Amino acid sequence: MSNLGIKSSQLSAIRSALLETSKNNSLDPKPKEEFGNQLKGALDSVANAQENSKALAQNYELGKEHDLTKVMVSQNISSLAFQMTLNVRNKVLSAYKDIMNMPV
Repeated sequence: MSNLGIKSSQLSAIRSALLETSKNNSLDPKPKEEFGNQLKGALDSVANAQENSKALAQNYELGKEHDLTKVMVSQNISSLAFQMTLNVRNKVLSAYKDIMNMPV
């Protein structure tokens, strides 16, 4: 790993940041929770990931954050969460159109 210029302390920091983010962005359904609340929680999780990414990028630009890998990982998590949300929305709209086009 030393060939890449990444220290083991940086790798452990990245791992811990990923674990913390994955705990915060958990989309596991909670028992006896309504579908609307689950959907709102998932969307809030995506919004939080985007806000976190934005704040880290802004802090990096201002010189407050010095770990570029943490910023990039946060941006990738935010991007993947948004893409997943967009794909789920597209599938729901496609299913709705299919149902509306069914003969009765």
